[in-house]
Amino acid sequence: MQKTALIFGITGQDGAYLSRFLLKKKYIVHGVIRRSSSFNTERIDDIYVDPHNKSNFKLHYGDLSDSLSVLKIIKKIKPNEIYNLGAQSHVQVSFQVPEYTANVDALGALRILDSIKTCKLENKTKYYQAGTSEMFGKAKPPQSEKTNFIQEVLMELQNYMLIG
Repeated sequence: MQKTALIFGITGQDGAYLSRFLLKKKYIVHGVIRRSSSFNTERIDDIYVDPHNKSNFKLHYGDLSDSLSVLKIIKKIKPNEIYNLGAQSHVQVSFQVPEYTANVDALGALRILDSIKTCKLENKTKYYQAGTSEMFGKAKPPQSEKTNFIQEVLMELQNYMLIG
């Protein structure tokens, strides 16, 4: 049976690479893009096919800050795998708009997980949550689940407030 994947953050570098990888493995790949006044799809333009043509690559409008759009997409697709690569990931911007960053990065993940639960897909759908080493601040690599996260974040925030 052919697997179906759903990728949030498909227009980013990792989302574009992941979609090509999964297409080569014969997956049906669905990607979520935000509506905006300008298109930001150049990383996936070469694999995008007009939606009226038969294709294993499909795009949907949605936003991690909108529970209903996340739920509707997951309910419609019922994917075997969900990859959350979507985020507001620019460090300086995260300090300039911290509430928006938390809304998309933290609550966005919660919205996906809640939608999986609401659609009763817990036993069907595997979920992957991307992270970044940026969240460890100046901790020396390699970081792991044992890296002292809170200390590093507090030090980074303190440094930013002194110089920002």
